[in-house]
Amino acid sequence: MAQWDENALTLDPVKAKVKPPKRYKVVLINDDFTPMDFVVEVLMRFFQIDGERAQQIMMTVHTQGKATCGVYAREVAEMKVMQVKNYARAHQHPLECDWEVA
Repeated sequence: MAQWDENALTLDPVKAKVKPPKRYKVVLINDDFTPMDFVVEVLMRFFQIDGERAQQIMMTVHTQGKATCGVYAREVAEMKVMQVKNYARAHQHPLECDWEVA
């Protein structure tokens, strides 16, 4: 049977420092060919943005060259970009979408 040693080394509990995962902005990029109504449709369909807010974001894309559609985990941001690009190409529009660190 083991003996208890009062001089034994004890370890202090270590608190793990866990950082939250990075977040990524999904942005739509302006072009001179994609109709504004299509951009609004994309915002409503893929980002669940209401019509009025979608109009505001579309105008930001139009006037400032790009606008953020949402902020997500990396995998979700990549999926949203792929969905938007595939949908745009299927409807023969050159709409560009990308993601960047938030």
